[in-house]
Amino acid sequence: MKRIRKAIFPVAGLGTRFLPATKAMPKEMLTVVDRPVIQHVVDEARAAGIEHFIFVTGRNKGVIEDHFDKQFELEATLERRGKTKELSELQRDLPSAGQSSFTRQQEPLGLGHAVWCARDIVGNEPFALLLPDMLHHGPSCLAGMMQVYEKSGGNVLAVNEVPKDQVHQYGIVGVGEKLGAGFKITSMVEKPKAEEAPSNYSISGRYILQPEIFALLEKQQKGAGGEIQLTDSMLTLANSQDFFGYQFEGRIFDCGSKIGFLAANIAYGLEREDLAPALRAEIKSVCE
Repeated sequence: MKRIRKAIFPVAGLGTRFLPATKAMPKEMLTVVDRPVIQHVVDEARAAGIEHFIFVTGRNKGVIEDHFDKQFELEATLERRGKTKELSELQRDLPSAGQSSFTRQQEPLGLGHAVWCARDIVGNEPFALLLPDMLHHGPSCLAGMMQVYEKSGGNVLAVNEVPKDQVHQYGIVGVGEKLGAGFKITSMVEKPKAEEAPSNYSISGRYILQPEIFALLEKQQKGAGGEIQLTDSMLTLANSQDFFGYQFEGRIFDCGSKIGFLAANIAYGLEREDLAPALRAEIKSVCE
């Protein structure tokens, strides 16, 4: 069984739900407290042992590449001013030389197409896929998925429970036999009606996939929304390979929505000892 060393981060989206804030700044660089959303997701991947970070970008996303690069002038200024704490934090967050790659999607043809754009960088090995919009608050979700992968092989999807009356908004999986912290996935249905859903476990934006998915994506016809859908190719791959689910027990914030983004800032702020007391007081004051 090959170890998971590489992770794909699709960051080519326009972020239209956050206009005008995202007119000149990528949505992935919006900050949750004092760290960009994309940094939180990269932190999760690094905590799970990922060694190579692959960003699938689009136009006007150069600032993401700059964020994960050294800034000699800034570092020199911090060192000269004796700001050693800030300097060490910047250096800690940077991938080492050769650990990050950037490739362009060029056309907005969907998540499946974005994944396919990274095929030559990933090569013939299994990989992780993390959607930056979805912040998994708690222990590294991907680290938990790795444990399931090490026991099962195959493909692993992170899932979480959603209310029955909301299953039509998500990709839903069928739940089979238990396997340690995971379970066998028996079916996958995109946005089913409540009465037709096999469960209320939704796919939550974290994947471990085998490289055979690339050949399927290359031939995949456009699906919903006129885009190449990753789920369509996963359904085909499930005919020949097993899929397993990992139930994430923390809280998930959809930072692609304004409410999810605001809630994430509150949750991440409240877990900071240096911010929590004052933030609680401000929240109480605003709500009175």
